Amino acid sequence: MSTASSVDESSPVRIERPATGGGVGRLADGRVVFVGHSLPGELVRVRVNETTTSFARADAVEILEASPERVPPPCEYAHPGGCGGCDLQHASLGAQLDWKAAVVSEHLKRIGGIEYDVRVERVPGDGSRTRTRLRCAVNDEGRLCLRRSRSHDLIAIEDCWISDDSFSAAMATSWDGAEEVELRAIGDGDPFAVVKRDTHRGTIFELCSLRGEPLEPSTQSRVSVRDHFFSVSPRSFWQSHRDAPALLLSAVTQFADVQAGDHVCDLFSGVGLFAVPLAQAVGAAGRVTAVESSPYAVRDARQNGDGLRQLKVREWSVSPRAINDSVSPGDVVVLDPPRGGMAKGVAQALIRRAPRRLVYVSCDAATLARDLKLLTLGGFLLSNVRVFDLFPMTEHVELVAVLDRTI
Repeated sequence: MSTASSVDESSPVRIERPATGGGVGRLADGRVVFVGHSLPGELVRVRVNETTTSFARADAVEILEASPERVPPPCEYAHPGGCGGCDLQHASLGAQLDWKAAVVSEHLKRIGGIEYDVRVERVPGDGSRTRTRLRCAVNDEGRLCLRRSRSHDLIAIEDCWISDDSFSAAMATSWDGAEEVELRAIGDGDPFAVVKRDTHRGTIFELCSLRGEPLEPSTQSRVSVRDHFFSVSPRSFWQSHRDAPALLLSAVTQFADVQAGDHVCDLFSGVGLFAVPLAQAVGAAGRVTAVESSPYAVRDARQNGDGLRQLKVREWSVSPRAINDSVSPGDVVVLDPPRGGMAKGVAQALIRRAPRRLVYVSCDAATLARDLKLLTLGGFLLSNVRVFDLFPMTEHVELVAVLDRTI
């Protein structure tokens, strides 16, 4: 693959449809090109950034015919050659939802063989200041940076339009000597930073205020979600959009539809966002088994579920063996894997164990479609999919699917 950049002066490109990685058009030689910073219907002049024998990737550097859905990006860093974090800031909010729905529909159909009328559910607001976690690189001057699209190049920033406004204090702080800084403004309490440093003793993590002052290692976030309180350690996963935990918990509990006495298995259970409320729902006669590989999240989940004797938290990787030991026929299974989806053999293990219902939470439509295909071929029927716009200004979405056992 070639990565040389050049402006293609030979012929403008007409954008035909949305896709992951940009609008789809064709170069003068007939090759498909994925054009960032473009919208369907537009005629654009492009700068080609990557080429292969079959397709190219480019940015729209001149808009010859603009879509009526084009708007000025609200962030100064959102432009060709700028920050790669937000790839749809040039689109109206309605156009963003249409783009995401088209991409999800295409993945479900092409990868999963599933025809589904996708509707992306809009979250209130314009997307600004909704992100409660931001992971930044650090340049040689000690400044916080994000990266160019599809690149390791660093862009120093003074503010991030989609992130909590308290983070601007960290942008003005020197983080000299750090490799990476994750900013967190989760729940109650003051925002803080998790600082990664490489030393002669190996990689270490430090907790600091947003201005760089050391904090107690015991610092945690405390979050209220639908009358449940969750402690979240600095190295435990938590959804980045401020509204995501409540929205996803509502969708999962609706789809799971558990009753008193039910048995539930929560895979990739994190700090217990789903497991704790589900344990309360099944009551003392029921059982919830939470499976999580992160020792930090396991410790949090046990603290968050303290007093719920029907909740058992296991520190395991989600594997076929873990499925065999945790899932029984007739159970309800909730799973929220990382972006890569289920590991090899996990879908087949679930099929063999025959739970009555699966509730699958995903942040990647392509890997969800791949896993849904395996599960539907194995005797599960896709009943419903909800798609949430929890990554505003980007192509990404959060999905919750429910499948029922048919055989």
